[in-house]
Amino acid sequence: MKLLLCLSMLFISSLPSSYSCNSKDENTLLQIKKHFNNPDLLSTWNPATDCCTSWTGIECTNGRVTLLSMSKDNNLVGHIPDQIGDLLELQSLEMSYMNLTGNIPRTITKLKHLDFIFLKWNRLSGPIPDYISELKNVTFMDLSYNKFTGPVPGWLTQMPKLQTFQIDNNSLTGPIPNSFGSFADSVPNLFLKNNKLSGKIPESLSKIDFQAVVLAGNSFTGDGSMFFGGNKRTVQVDLSRNKFEFDLSKVKFGKSMALLDLSHNRIFGKLPRELTELPLQRFNISYNRLCGKIPRGGKLQTFKSYEFAHNRCLCGSPLKKAC
Repeated sequence: MKLLLCLSMLFISSLPSSYSCNSKDENTLLQIKKHFNNPDLLSTWNPATDCCTSWTGIECTNGRVTLLSMSKDNNLVGHIPDQIGDLLELQSLEMSYMNLTGNIPRTITKLKHLDFIFLKWNRLSGPIPDYISELKNVTFMDLSYNKFTGPVPGWLTQMPKLQTFQIDNNSLTGPIPNSFGSFADSVPNLFLKNNKLSGKIPESLSKIDFQAVVLAGNSFTGDGSMFFGGNKRTVQVDLSRNKFEFDLSKVKFGKSMALLDLSHNRIFGKLPRELTELPLQRFNISYNRLCGKIPRGGKLQTFKSYEFAHNRCLCGSPLKKAC
């Protein structure tokens, strides 16, 4: 009996573990390490150990690499290696806070299971490649704090599962695409802050129920009120530091609006009383052309006076100017 048990244990221990690193994935990771000239960041990537259990920034599922996270190494230079496309089961890719240059390689389209893309705080440049639209399972894409140029990609509407797109602090130009009025499935949160965008917002966007829209620090003009609506579930709208002009007194707000920044525009009219009914956590309407008495109630009087300041003729608490 003991002999049979020992033989069974020996047989089991000789079987390959389902959690040991896939040899093709391991080889791909070693090529990536070589591409970056064997940096200290990847010192644990040693072929004598198992990549799934011992290598920094690697996570696996059943022996296949599903997460690659490299970040916060300003000494690492170069572009995103083409070999990234050979990690065929990859679900999460992070290469952030580095000095990566160039653009996103086409080989990324081989990653059909990719869910999260984090490439922020690099020096990536050029237009955002349209072939990224082939990644139909991506839900979150953060390309902020790079040097991307060209237009806001209209093909985002072709990514049915996209929930958040962040491209803050780049050098994108032009208007918001008309195609953004036709998101068919998931409507993504849009973070387009601090680019060089301009033009009017397409009227078709009035039909879209965005949860979050951040357009601050651009040169948009005209009517920005299409992001609001009494039946919308929008939580955050930041239109600050643009050139929007519309009558705020005619705007209807959804009951979930919590973060509202309209400062540094050309917005006119009175503050609608329904602002007192909103669960506001952040609110700023300074540097506009608003007039009239600030409605009392709700959260409005909890904000600082400077968040109402520099309007044409606003009065009442929290401003010192009486009506």
